[in-house]
Amino acid sequence: MKDSNNFFRLQNRLESQAGKAIADFKMIEDGDRILVCMSGGKDSYTMLSVLSALQKRAPVNFELIAMNLDQKQPGFPEEVLPAYLESTGVAYRIVTADTYSIVKEKVPEGKTTCSLCSRLRRGIIYRTAKELGANKIALGHHRDDIVETFFLNMFFGGKLKGMPPKLATDDGAHVVIRPLAYCSESDIARYAADMAYPIIPCNLCGSQENLQRQKVKEMLVAWERETPGRVDSVFRALTQVVPSHLADTSLFDFKGLASNLATIDEASLFGRAAYEQDALVFSHAGETAISFVRPVGRVGGVA
Repeated sequence: MKDSNNFFRLQNRLESQAGKAIADFKMIEDGDRILVCMSGGKDSYTMLSVLSALQKRAPVNFELIAMNLDQKQPGFPEEVLPAYLESTGVAYRIVTADTYSIVKEKVPEGKTTCSLCSRLRRGIIYRTAKELGANKIALGHHRDDIVETFFLNMFFGGKLKGMPPKLATDDGAHVVIRPLAYCSESDIARYAADMAYPIIPCNLCGSQENLQRQKVKEMLVAWERETPGRVDSVFRALTQVVPSHLADTSLFDFKGLASNLATIDEASLFGRAAYEQDALVFSHAGETAISFVRPVGRVGGVA
């Protein structure tokens, strides 16, 4: 219920997490005009509410313009979002483009439509942002979306690549931000239910079965049920990357280890996950021997 203590705690948590993400990644600056992309789903409604709340007390001035793309899906309730946005007082733009027909024409029956649909939407969003003079584009992806994308890229693309909370468009004209990057999907779902948003389902791609993302989502749900906090742990790992303990030679000078140019973490040599002493330095002690040298004057990490 909107008037309960639980609701206010949830609301404060979402706003605090969004505020921290905005600060950590410097998502919003003074004078920004932000295009807030509204799909009609729980995530975008929550994002607009959170940004509107933060706007009232932010130390910088920024403008919000909500945007919805009417893709002309059969049965799409085109009156829902305009009516809701009118009630909020937020400036908005409804863009109509029949991407539905294009997707249905180009993609064979039974195949995943998400990729083409996403590309078409992205182009229209960028064009609209330019027309409206918006320098930032806000998307409603949350923590779980970011973790799912990480596993999708790893399982199906062979890359350690996620969904960044902030990035520049290819042409450098806009910056895309994800203010809900620290927020969990379960919190957003509860908040949206309490707010009774007029949710509009995506019948074009959201109902397709056996999508790779859905499989990953189900895997993460099972993990979370078995070990609560697992998804949050994975997300934290994405914020604490140690290039020297991966295998990408473009990120770390592994060759330097052979010529005394790099340091190592002693704990990793012996299989321990955490170790508080200073890293040891490779030092050639002879033709074949290798010794480890700890910085002089420091024992156990204390000078």
